[in-house]
Amino acid sequence: MKWRLTGRYLSSVVLIVVIVIFMNILVVSGIYANQFAFPHFSFQNEKNNPEAITRSFGKEIMFADSGMTVTGEGKEMLDRNQAWIQVLDEDGRQVYGYHVPADAKTKYTPMDMVQTYKYMEKELMSTVFVGEKQGKQQRYSYLIGFMNTYMERNVLTYDIRSVVRFFKIGSLAVIGVDGLIALCIAYLFSKRLTRPLRTLIDAIKQLAHKKYGIHYEPKGVYKDVFHHVNLLSAELKASEAERKKLDRMKEEWIANITHDIKTPLASIQGYAEMMRDKDYEFTTGEMQDYAEIIERKSHYLKDVIEDLNLSTRLKNKNITLNLKSVNLVSLVRSVVIDVLNDPRYSGRNIDFSYSEETIQEKVDDLLIRRAVSNLIYNAMVHNDEDTVIEVGVARTAGSVSIIVEDHGKGIREEELERIFDRYYRGTHTGEQHKGSGLGMAISHDIVKAHGGEIRVTSVLHQGTRIEIRLHLLAEVHRSDEIL
Repeated sequence: MKWRLTGRYLSSVVLIVVIVIFMNILVVSGIYANQFAFPHFSFQNEKNNPEAITRSFGKEIMFADSGMTVTGEGKEMLDRNQAWIQVLDEDGRQVYGYHVPADAKTKYTPMDMVQTYKYMEKELMSTVFVGEKQGKQQRYSYLIGFMNTYMERNVLTYDIRSVVRFFKIGSLAVIGVDGLIALCIAYLFSKRLTRPLRTLIDAIKQLAHKKYGIHYEPKGVYKDVFHHVNLLSAELKASEAERKKLDRMKEEWIANITHDIKTPLASIQGYAEMMRDKDYEFTTGEMQDYAEIIERKSHYLKDVIEDLNLSTRLKNKNITLNLKSVNLVSLVRSVVIDVLNDPRYSGRNIDFSYSEETIQEKVDDLLIRRAVSNLIYNAMVHNDEDTVIEVGVARTAGSVSIIVEDHGKGIREEELERIFDRYYRGTHTGEQHKGSGLGMAISHDIVKAHGGEIRVTSVLHQGTRIEIRLHLLAEVHRSDEIL
């Protein structure tokens, strides 16, 4: 994967460099071709070109009865280009001169003419060009010397076959060297560019293998990507810790509820075996006592199974609400009475209050009754026997509140956020705690199924307040709605 990614970037950069080199060669070749094929498009200014000036200067040389002369425009041209002129007859003698240097010859042999044209005359400090002018009876030659010290003229002699061969070898060499340089640059560039990507790929692989301890410094082009990878790593790490904690709680809950089921089941099995044994003779009173114990244990098991079933249905939103208009004051009052009629809690103190006698609301009365009773039982189980439980029903703006409050032990802050979580703390053993230990989670889900909300506030050693808030005459839940 690393080399594949690096290779793709490398290929892209090399291709771009090769294209650029090819375009450069094409442009340079085009320029040279343009110079030969279209000289009038040359980059050299035609007016300042010594060869062009020399070639066209013949028209500036005029013949008159008094002798030979140069037009005023010709003289101006010579002055502008710092040039001089000598006009020679067929014998090489000077017949006319303009700004001719003092050291210049007045008679030239054919060899002198060649020497003067081919090489720069150091005595004259001029580069000389030769032209020709046709007279009436003879032809005249003229020398124009340009006193520009920066001007050079080189005569190139070459074999076209050697030039072609040299061009081929040179082109291959240039392309090879440029390609090597491009390859090195592209490799370094691609390595620098793909290093963060390889780091990101490694990070994703670690996350995929549940290694959530990674953290990278957000920098460079991929700064935002590294930042989000760090966030994802932190979230996954927290989720994994939460999952493990939930698994431990679930295992503890399963162990506790298994114990809660096995304890009454053992009692039922033991008494049933005793009653079936022919070696024992029981009185009617003893049989009735044993039957009462079996019945009580059976009711306890039934409550546990119902809690499990109801909790699962609420969690999976697979329950039908049987909504009907109910007086919540009467409903909560009957729940309080039922709790006080329970022999286990007959000595407890529960204060009941309400803001008005009738508060109608569309609810599933059986489920709301279950939710309120769970809250009351929870308050009694986790507090001392002399703790007063306050239960109230009150109408508020657009909603109705059912409050269960005590001034007992309270709940620690770190436990408060998880009081409605399934499996939290597990279940309490023994029959003092009614049900499966899912009571608070069931109450929470019942209220949520009704579109309401449940809030809990608590201060350690000062008490706990739990409030159910239902919207009055809520129409979001219909009798045929399945949640």
